[in-house]
Amino acid sequence: MPRRPASTVTAMLAGALLASLSPLPVPAQPESTPADALRPALPLAPSGAEEAGTEGETAAEAATGAEAAPDANAVDLEQVEASLSLSRERIEALKAEIAAMEGDRAQQNAALIAAAQRVKLAEIEVADVEERLSDLIVRELEVRGRLDGADAEIANVLAALERISLNPPPALIVDPDDALGSARGAMLIAAIVPQLRARAEAVSTDLQALTAIKEAALAEEETLKANHEVLEEEQLRIATLIAARKQGIVQMSAELEAEEAEAVALAERASTLRELIGALSERAAAGAEPPREDDAMPALSPEAIALAFADAARTQPAVPFPLARGYLARPANGTEAVAFGANDGMGGIAHGQSILTRAEAQVVAPADGWVLYRGPYLNYGQIVILNGGGGYTALLAGLETVSAEIGQFVQMGEPLGTMGSRTIGRNLTTSAGNAQPTLYIELRRNNEPFDPALWWADNEQTG
Repeated sequence: MPRRPASTVTAMLAGALLASLSPLPVPAQPESTPADALRPALPLAPSGAEEAGTEGETAAEAATGAEAAPDANAVDLEQVEASLSLSRERIEALKAEIAAMEGDRAQQNAALIAAAQRVKLAEIEVADVEERLSDLIVRELEVRGRLDGADAEIANVLAALERISLNPPPALIVDPDDALGSARGAMLIAAIVPQLRARAEAVSTDLQALTAIKEAALAEEETLKANHEVLEEEQLRIATLIAARKQGIVQMSAELEAEEAEAVALAERASTLRELIGALSERAAAGAEPPREDDAMPALSPEAIALAFADAARTQPAVPFPLARGYLARPANGTEAVAFGANDGMGGIAHGQSILTRAEAQVVAPADGWVLYRGPYLNYGQIVILNGGGGYTALLAGLETVSAEIGQFVQMGEPLGTMGSRTIGRNLTTSAGNAQPTLYIELRRNNEPFDPALWWADNEQTG
């Protein structure tokens, strides 16, 4: 189930900064509230069975009867709603908006993908705000360090001046024996006053800097709050859309149920990812036309490819996978920790990319395809394997939750699940540690991995 995206670490950072700045003598401020022609011959029944596969009802739901799925969906939605801080009016408005799409799968698909894109953008902005808040904390510590150092120095000077004031030299008549002392006192005062004035100006400048830091922190907190509200709203929208699509399924076909059971059995027998992907791909390709060579693919203009991907009603890949080079969606925001072909930190060579993501980050489908497998596998955490047609597959590993189902057709950019709060599985535990979630991405052709770096869309941002 989706998790609340609010970052505890961010809240702590912002809270600590604002708390440390609160005693400063700053001006009054307004109150701020914190923060598929290509589809392989799968063992699916035509028409209604295929529809069920597209919608992705689980075997467990079929086993419990036709009415069990809506009840389970209702429970899931209640749990999502309970984790959010959205108003009841906004929740009801979102439900009404999605209820108006009932039966219109194309509209539902388009809404899902659009919501996922908004989540991506909000996650990027949240990461940027967190970085800026960290910089503000560093600046605040530097300024406070200077002020703390100035406290003792100024205190000593003021103490000396106070002693002089208690026993001042005569103003008009100077005793000959005290003339030298009087001259020295005057010279000392003449030397101290400019220095004291310079230190006072420096302290005033630092206090103004702290005032500016507090104002910047308050503004960043408002930006953070607004982006968390976007994340919560889109989280609810995505969960409600997924539930709405599942509620349209009366029962799962026997063929689809058998397909799911067979995929799980293959996963239990396979000892490596290569073995699992090979077995799943071989089963999916049974009876299908042999894939064409990449150089035999028809040429399409960028406009034609973009138009194909804009069809939200499609139930097969918009274009042959080779033609999607440079158009694929990055599955999650993050930074690359290990590139394809690099040392994987375990004495081998990486067969894919490893991306460090935010805690509970959204994961979307990198390409159009059918879900060959979803679920736990060995020590990779939750994984998703997509069949893109033509012998191409995409693997995502290290997730904590997965919302797609085996046999379901997913469109590029459609939400598949979420990451956890730490690394799940064995990926990158030696070079990235366990504190940050790690998404492992593999693209394969005829079960041979290839570098995905040049396949992502140019305008995709990763944080």
